[in-house]
Amino acid sequence: MADDGLITLPSAHGVKDTIDRLEAGVKSKGMTVFARIDHAAGAKEVGLALRPTELLIFGNAKAGTPLMQASQTIGIDLPLKALAFEDPAGKVWLCYNDPAWLAARHGIEAGEIIKTMAAALAALSKQAAGA
Repeated sequence: MADDGLITLPSAHGVKDTIDRLEAGVKSKGMTVFARIDHAAGAKEVGLALRPTELLIFGNAKAGTPLMQASQTIGIDLPLKALAFEDPAGKVWLCYNDPAWLAARHGIEAGEIIKTMAAALAALSKQAAGA
């Protein structure tokens, strides 16, 4: 579990490609993509500059609902999110919240759903990042 709850890994791809790859992986696992937000495009619309930054919001009610039944406050952290961004040196990173950290934050025992969610996120993120 990451100390701050955030798992960050380097990507071998650009921001758009990283999120494209993650989105394809998420959909291939039967999860729903709720939104994709291009923060850099939003910044540009208001005359501000931001390095490439995209957020993917996704999930699965079959996994998320039991967690919310255990503690409805986890709904603030669900659906899941992953962020790809380019740092000042041009390196691309992919990050997401550690499901075990989310469970602990909301007083939920890290049971089978959390372990499965963590394993799936790790695999999907590594595949998307090309790590």
